[in-house]
Amino acid sequence: MRATVLYGAGDVRVENVPDARLIEPTDALVTVSRACICGSDLWPYQLMQPGEPPRRMGHEAIGVVEAVGSGVRTLKIGDVVVMPFAYSDGTCAFCHEGLHTSCVHGGFFGTVELPGAQAEALRIPLADGTLFALPVGADDALMASLLTLSDVMGTGHHAARAAKVSRGRTAAVIGDGAVGLCAVIAARRLGAERIIMMGHHPDRIGLAKEFGATDVVKERGEEAVARVRALAGGLGVHSVLECVGTEEAMRTAIGIARAGGAVGRVGVPHYEAIPGSEPAFYNNLTIGGGPAPVRAYIQELLPDVLEGKIEPGRVFDRVIGLDEVPDGYRAMNEREAIKVMVKP
Repeated sequence: MRATVLYGAGDVRVENVPDARLIEPTDALVTVSRACICGSDLWPYQLMQPGEPPRRMGHEAIGVVEAVGSGVRTLKIGDVVVMPFAYSDGTCAFCHEGLHTSCVHGGFFGTVELPGAQAEALRIPLADGTLFALPVGADDALMASLLTLSDVMGTGHHAARAAKVSRGRTAAVIGDGAVGLCAVIAARRLGAERIIMMGHHPDRIGLAKEFGATDVVKERGEEAVARVRALAGGLGVHSVLECVGTEEAMRTAIGIARAGGAVGRVGVPHYEAIPGSEPAFYNNLTIGGGPAPVRAYIQELLPDVLEGKIEPGRVFDRVIGLDEVPDGYRAMNEREAIKVMVKP
């Protein structure tokens, strides 16, 4: 079968690899019908060091169950399923608490240890606890939005939850990538009265406004902090949704947060220590977030997708075949595309 392999910074290839197959009784085999390239895929694409082992990329997918192991109880051949970016058993203490990304038996797709979903097919470990069967056909018109439930919509929702977004309050979203745009949807869905989008790409800003952003701040650094605080009456915003992961983004988040406010960080951090810890301490800020337990959020978000109340699939602005994946990485890395969908 064909699959995407990252060999080094800027070196991504689509190659023939051994066919995916069942290994454990709790496995399922899924034929991938939709996958995508994530902003977090760009970090290894940019920074992978010489000597690191190759990685089969991709952690977001929708597909059709082709086979199940003898221990699988809740899935059957032919089910259309969404695959969260982390696998989980669904039975451990953390899964029962809705924190599937901390499953004691779980892990992440698209790592050295487990092949990724930018491929024709994929083995899904712990299939009962990982996959979510969708009440749609394989070519449903809502497929793009349903695909976002595997990561970016759930991650944006996690940022909003961690930032304690609530009705009538003010929120700011840092980052105009797919997660940031979905965070705008999430903030509006949870009732934020004012949503300040921090980004500077015109196409993304336009989409953010359609999703519910009320204000746009294009500045960065101290200028951005001053601008947001001015928009928020000089006091700062109640909720900050940090969707980038850089030190500058986190410093900005702490700088614009209102005393007693909250920062929800879902951008994979590329810093050793959280910057701005002293002002965060003296302003009584709550800082939370991490890898989103999207498996726990699918059931909550799915009805709004099926009813058309939210349309996170609009973040996909390019659709490609599997052999075009290397150019898809280039396009996202050069900000020519917001998010690329892959149809193997």
